[in-house]
Amino acid sequence: MSKYIKYIILVLSILFIYVGIQRGEEALVFQKAVKICLECIGVG
Repeated sequence: MSKYIKYIILVLSILFIYVGIQRGEEALVFQKAVKICLECIGVG
């Protein structure tokens, strides 16, 4: 049973990534990542 869990998690993660891309959320995530990086570096 435990050897199937990793495949189930893999399929679910791919599904969630696909749904997020379809909803246009990758742009929002990218904008937040850039903002966080710029704040850590001290540029922004």
